[in-house]
Amino acid sequence: MKAALPLLLCLVALLVAPQILSGFPLPSTSTVPAFLWSPHYDQVKAAINYQTISPMDLAKSVLSEGGWSNVLCSGNKFHQPLELALVFVGRELHSSDIPANKHADPALVDLLKGSFTGSNFSMAFPYVAVPEEDAMENSLVSGISETCGQDFGFSNVAFLESCSIEGENFQKLANLQSFHDYLGSRTEKRSNGEVDLVVFCHKGSGSSKELDQTLSEGKILSELISSMDQSGAKYGVLYVSDPSKSIQYPSYRELQRFLAESASGNASANSTACDEVCQIKSSLLEGLLVGIVLLIILISGICCMMGIDTPTRFEAPQES
Repeated sequence: MKAALPLLLCLVALLVAPQILSGFPLPSTSTVPAFLWSPHYDQVKAAINYQTISPMDLAKSVLSEGGWSNVLCSGNKFHQPLELALVFVGRELHSSDIPANKHADPALVDLLKGSFTGSNFSMAFPYVAVPEEDAMENSLVSGISETCGQDFGFSNVAFLESCSIEGENFQKLANLQSFHDYLGSRTEKRSNGEVDLVVFCHKGSGSSKELDQTLSEGKILSELISSMDQSGAKYGVLYVSDPSKSIQYPSYRELQRFLAESASGNASANSTACDEVCQIKSSLLEGLLVGIVLLIILISGICCMMGIDTPTRFEAPQES
């Protein structure tokens, strides 16, 4: 019985070790960044929320912490700080692209960083979970609608035709030129206290093929901001990325990014460098493996000590 006990403990240790490994999953990479800024707020604020949040939580944070509840939900339609709220849904950025700056459009990253640091009011949400079934823009509009309730002005919402938003009461825009025309018409017809919500989606394919093929995401966002500056409207911008839009099957996105990195690595050795996110993951994995190895060694040593059947005392030699 005593001889079988060490073998039983060793068997339990071998069975428990894989379960310990599976109990510490690596951080998920299916997150995207979001940036909120406005150069027209009287309040000066720069904040970063490092929590991983859902698109619905992002909409609530934009309304509460970002002050859009006073713009889109408030019953007081006078002395509004903003006249236009722009939601830009892109397709280029992952959360890991911001510190690495390898896969993303450099012009887009520079524009976002410059807008974030140069505006009176700015907030950043580095980790927004990508919705699995619903579109990002539909989740955001639904979250704003549910939070505002009856105070949300559905008549003042316009979106690009490439956006996947449920509802028939919204005004549809065909392309970038339609946004310019809409902005000019609303500048003339907007009553005091009215605020417009415009949702602009940049997709890899769809009805606005000319827009997507000729202009990069950073260029489009830059032109939208320039158009709002020229119109004189007080605006706020929410940028959020939805990479699943760029391809038909989101599971192929990682393969596409890996092949692009491998192709560039043939000409340069920089692709083998490990960024900050990679170093954090590697450090966690190394510490986890070292801990498991030490645990196995400890259990094996205890098993070996229990298996040694050493007598407690020895008899004295008998004299002849």
